[in-house]
Amino acid sequence: MEPPHHRLSNLPFLFPETQSTVLPDPSRFFSPHLLSSPLPTNSFFQNFVLKNGDQPEYIHPYLIKSSLSSLFLCYPSRFSTSSFIYQTFTPDFSISATQNTTTDSKNTHIISSFSDLSVTLDLPNNLRFFLVRGSPFVTCTVNSTTPLSISTVHAFLSLSSSNSLTKHTIQLSNNQTWLCYSSSPINLTHSPSLLTSSGFSGVIRFTLLPDSDPSYETILDRFSSCYPISGDAVFSKPFCLEYKWEKKGWGDLLLLAHPLHLRLLSVHDGDVTVLENFKYKSIDGELVGVVGDSWVLKTDPVSVTWHSVRGVDEEHFPEIVSALTKDVEGLKSTPITTSSSYFYGKLIARAARMALIAEEVCFPQVIPVVSKFLRDSIEPWLDGNFNGNGFLYDPRWGGIVTKQGSSDSGADFGFGIYNDHHFHLGYFLYTIAVLVKIDPAWGRKYRPQAYSMMADFMNLSRRSNSYYPRLRCFDLWKLHSWAGGLTEFADGRNQESTSEAVNAYYSAALMGLSYGDTHLVAIGTTLAAMEIQSAQTWWHVKEGDNMYEAEFTRENRVVGVLWANKRDSALWFAPPEWKECRVGIQVLPLLPITEVLFSDVGFVRELVKWVLPALRREGVGEGWKGFVYAMEGIYDKDGALGKIRNLNGFDDGTSLSNLLWWIHSRDDGKGQCVGGGGRYCWFGRYCH
Repeated sequence: MEPPHHRLSNLPFLFPETQSTVLPDPSRFFSPHLLSSPLPTNSFFQNFVLKNGDQPEYIHPYLIKSSLSSLFLCYPSRFSTSSFIYQTFTPDFSISATQNTTTDSKNTHIISSFSDLSVTLDLPNNLRFFLVRGSPFVTCTVNSTTPLSISTVHAFLSLSSSNSLTKHTIQLSNNQTWLCYSSSPINLTHSPSLLTSSGFSGVIRFTLLPDSDPSYETILDRFSSCYPISGDAVFSKPFCLEYKWEKKGWGDLLLLAHPLHLRLLSVHDGDVTVLENFKYKSIDGELVGVVGDSWVLKTDPVSVTWHSVRGVDEEHFPEIVSALTKDVEGLKSTPITTSSSYFYGKLIARAARMALIAEEVCFPQVIPVVSKFLRDSIEPWLDGNFNGNGFLYDPRWGGIVTKQGSSDSGADFGFGIYNDHHFHLGYFLYTIAVLVKIDPAWGRKYRPQAYSMMADFMNLSRRSNSYYPRLRCFDLWKLHSWAGGLTEFADGRNQESTSEAVNAYYSAALMGLSYGDTHLVAIGTTLAAMEIQSAQTWWHVKEGDNMYEAEFTRENRVVGVLWANKRDSALWFAPPEWKECRVGIQVLPLLPITEVLFSDVGFVRELVKWVLPALRREGVGEGWKGFVYAMEGIYDKDGALGKIRNLNGFDDGTSLSNLLWWIHSRDDGKGQCVGGGGRYCWFGRYCH
């Protein structure tokens, strides 16, 4: 029989428990039966459960806000300049129970359930709203006879009702037309700014009629009787995600798809119909009607590799080995002094890269030195005896926090309030993956801690007895991550660095490779592939693209911070004109997967042309220049190589050996792998 310490424990490892002094109390807004399970900290409805719960959230195609027992609906208009774009919130509609006109701030909404694609909001006096992402209808059930009140900040110009009193057409003074459908007759009386009803019980649905178009009205009429109440996203196989909605009523289900959905939607799997001419406007691109109870989304396959896709020619080994020898010497002479989980993670991941570069250029002599450095650096974090900081477990929301972050919400870039978890932990996972590859015995010893850190942001379980919420950062509807944590923002969640998000899922996949865990490889690779396609869709701004307004597209090649409801050219740490920082934060860390993220060479040329003038500004950091030259190397190896050789400093997460490895592994056009799986999936050429 195997000795007990080698057997897999039934209980996952948890870091020591802490009672954070900076985390908000979730009990005010979540139904009591949800409080015993881990709770989402980066969700599309996060504003509904923070502070007073009264900031809007963008639940496509509407901005929705709940305050003082009313639900406010807005079909947003956009405001744009060359620096930013945002959707403006104006309460086109406000819905509440008539007898509920209290201004008591305690009389608020409760979240009674949530899923990957929906949240259910209960308002006082019997109103339950099923807020399903991408639904052109906002659906409310009234479970006992209740008079309703519907108001607007505009004016009601006209109200017309069908003979059955189950459909009402409402014209507003801002040129909007809204339709209201009900499961049983409802009598509406209107004054200039208020509609009131007699007692109503049943289902009532509200939808904007785009451009007051009668052909749209016919479609909305047809699908008005079938309503979704929740939706799950299921990883059925690698590079595949299936949406499944629970619905009620009768007929077929109509929802809206954003541009990336449409690119990935497999019309051959499942029974779906795309209504090409049925569209709503959105900051994320046009939302197009799709009919079907389930969708299958298939992303391009990506091969997760330890080393560069193409490899390095032997003639370049000596230059890389020379730089690598100095970089590894630096590990011995320059100990890590930071206690920040983010900067510490970057430094150990930088060292881990050196071991893999050494493998690729056949210079294994330095690997034992790197391996010892990595063990000595990371074990104190895993053993819980790191001086000044460390990982702890917060049982209130369900997740890892840092010692510093448990008492200071600003420490570790807000890690203690669930900000940037995939960024920080991604660097730790990368280091662990490399160490396990080099030293499998070490890997067996620390597997419990490694998997716990992975699960903090990559747990797939929906079970209430899990220790972590489902996919803390990754948004299964938008198909990318959010970084914002438990901070209330008027524009919803946000994310700055797509490349660090890609690194998190890529690193988890590498960890799966090193542990022989094919399921972790599949999920990590699939999430990385989707994060990449989202970055290319919404962060990478291409010349002549019509995703964003012309004045924004003209001045920007990359978004700084992308919000649920806003696009900003500024960064958290730099103004818009520091373009080199904007490029660098979307490139770092420089890895084999970076090649896939920046596979559009035409776009990379545009990007570098846009950013190079910014490097002439006084005070530009050498580290940021390095990332710009790395991008230049994608299409001009020799020109970029000369610039990299002349750098006199590097970002804290990269090294000269890493930049030289990158340049010397660029594709010169001879080694392209093309085929059914795309350039970055070698097996693709054998799949016909």
